Amino acid sequence: MANRIDRRGVLTGASALMLSGCGGNVLGLGPTDANNTIYVLQPTLPPAPQGATPVDWALEVDIPNALDSIDSRRIVLIKADGTMDYYANAEFPDRLPVLVQTALVAGFESSGRVASVARTQDALHSDYELGVDVRDFAAHYDTADKDGRPGGVPKVTVSLVCQMATTHGRKIVANFSATQSAEASENSTGAVVKAMSTALGAAVQQIVSWALTMTAPAPDAP
Repeated sequence: MANRIDRRGVLTGASALMLSGCGGNVLGLGPTDANNTIYVLQPTLPPAPQGATPVDWALEVDIPNALDSIDSRRIVLIKADGTMDYYANAEFPDRLPVLVQTALVAGFESSGRVASVARTQDALHSDYELGVDVRDFAAHYDTADKDGRPGGVPKVTVSLVCQMATTHGRKIVANFSATQSAEASENSTGAVVKAMSTALGAAVQQIVSWALTMTAPAPDAP
């Protein structure tokens, strides 16, 4: 789509992140059972305020872009030396960009101000299309133990870069960046995913508040 952010732009901001080892090793920080445990993102979204004035435009939310290392079911961590890895025996129920798209659609629905909001793949009528880049969605560690494994309690950062474009004509009308962080309660996969849910919910609220300041696009000239 013309309004989608060029994936090459993500590479500049993430060039320092490298997978440790060939194909990326997995750390023993997650569950120890043989089968993967599925962790669900549950961002908290506020209910619509009473008497909220609806906007006079419809919206579609595209599947976000992300680096291949993030565009995955696996849960990302960044070690103190700047290398990337994944939690062992743990995954999301779907690819991360799909989960972020779902959270954004839910955020606009929760606002009570957008009568028609859908995913781009639903092919419904819309006036605007929201394109998103996932720039960061990981647990960041500042320390390591004597064996080089991540130590201490990590901080989660969620960073989403957005572009709003008209559906007809593909004219970009606004850009916005939302970055939110949350401390995990402990060094465990479950605590990290809860922090990710908190940060994602806050980022979605930022994006929704920004988008709702827009007016309907001007009609196409005859």
